[in-house]
Amino acid sequence: MEEQNNPNQVNIELSEEIAEGIYSNLAIITHSNSEFVIDFIKMMPGVPKAKVKSRIVLTPQHAKRLMKAIKDNIGKFEQVHGTIKDTDMPNALPLNFGGPTAQA
Repeated sequence: MEEQNNPNQVNIELSEEIAEGIYSNLAIITHSNSEFVIDFIKMMPGVPKAKVKSRIVLTPQHAKRLMKAIKDNIGKFEQVHGTIKDTDMPNALPLNFGGPTAQA
């Protein structure tokens, strides 16, 4: 099959290091009038300190597209695997790191 040059096609590269991924069990989301910042954090039980493992900065438009894509993918996942149980976060987590009110 002959490969055609499509001007709308994007060639995305994924290095081995990035392909491994980073585990996160907490996300802190803050925003300004021009950007959303998502900090992905790994918290360990019984350890009072946690580190931000990755930070993603998005435009408001891209943040909204990401939200829609995640919602769509969760719907597809639940169709195959059943409803994801929503568990409550412990009240002891300090979710205010000095920025605007965050939601995880």
